Amino acid sequence: MKYSIKKGDNVLVLAGKDAGKSGEILAVDRENGRVVVAGVNIQSHHKKPRSKDDQGGILKSEGAIDVSNVQVICPACNKATRVAHNLVDSKKVRICKKCGATLDVAKKTAKSSKK
Repeated sequence: MKYSIKKGDNVLVLAGKDAGKSGEILAVDRENGRVVVAGVNIQSHHKKPRSKDDQGGILKSEGAIDVSNVQVICPACNKATRVAHNLVDSKKVRICKKCGATLDVAKKTAKSSKK
């Protein structure tokens, strides 16, 4: 299924125990309709040490939440918004429904300039 959410987007959580929190999307599972958001839905996993050098303990990691429970935050107006799609220079881009700014940030190429 197609979603208007991509890895690296800042989103606001709308429902669940972490409603109202915001964070960056770390992973998108398009088959199951789930996303992993940084700092949201923290789950504890108990790890048993398997050797004398192995460290055991309680590991905390982010769990997946449903894609319908998040909304993209527009970088221009800093509000949670729905997403529209438009063609700009024959490319399909995501647009903020509230302010009309583009949500797709052009990929920056880090070229080291030698002086």
